[in-house]
Amino acid sequence: MDAVRIIAASRRDLAQANSVHDVIVEAWQAQALAEAIGSHLAIFGPYEVRSRARGLGDAGGRFSGGLLCSTATTGGLRAAQLTEIRDVKAALTGLCQLLREVCEALVAVVISADEEGMYWTCVEAMDTADESRDHVAGILEKLEVRDRNLA
Repeated sequence: MDAVRIIAASRRDLAQANSVHDVIVEAWQAQALAEAIGSHLAIFGPYEVRSRARGLGDAGGRFSGGLLCSTATTGGLRAAQLTEIRDVKAALTGLCQLLREVCEALVAVVISADEEGMYWTCVEAMDTADESRDHVAGILEKLEVRDRNLA
């Protein structure tokens, strides 16, 4: 399945998340997707972005919030469905939006967190999502420079 379709599904599911657990699951799904997209671009992406894409894949894989969510309760990883990235810029732009929305949803969870463990899980997820967004922005910048040089 194409990355843009998976990102759209992730954004929709995040918007419909109505519990703390659902938000954490969606944050985990988004990070797994960032890892998959980064890994895919590190191998198949334009040469100019491969090293930055490796960084995205590494950053996406660092969030341990998935330990709180079994694949049985999440229905499996959406990222596992990734087979192609037809439009790299559209996928990266969508991923950046998804990661921003994840951070916003996690802020709401942090504000209402009544246990310290949940608070720190959300803070870790926000940090990881921000780091992933930084990598996505760097990749988009490299693509923009490449396109300017080709024109």
